[in-house]
Amino acid sequence: MGERFEPKILMFACNWCAYAAADLAGTSRMKYPPNIRIIRVMCSGRVDPQLVLEAFANGADGVIIAGCRPGDCHYIEGNYKALRRAILLRKLLEQLGVESERFRLEWIAASDAKKLIEVAQDMVEKIRKLGPLKVVREVGKIE
Repeated sequence: MGERFEPKILMFACNWCAYAAADLAGTSRMKYPPNIRIIRVMCSGRVDPQLVLEAFANGADGVIIAGCRPGDCHYIEGNYKALRRAILLRKLLEQLGVESERFRLEWIAASDAKKLIEVAQDMVEKIRKLGPLKVVREVGKIE
């Protein structure tokens, strides 16, 4: 009997919204899967697509970019920039053979710890069904 696959998922979380939601979840003693590793960024619009590609190349099975809801960005339009980048990045990932379910852009308000947990649980379940990312292992690291 084999071991159950436990995906490694990286979340780039906006300091003002999604990271605050993760902090709220922690202080409220709400639990989310340990498969999620959170990197705090000042704005979802600051996440360079290269960082997402490097995450996949270095073993992440899934990546989430979590930012403020449209209209709530502290930098006015950073989340719109993240949205434009995510659309292009999704197309690039598909061309590289990475399933679209492995990459997500989510809007999570600072007060919405419940949504953050739901997104984390849903992502973990979807990636478990997909299994480990095979493209990188077959092709090698992206440079």
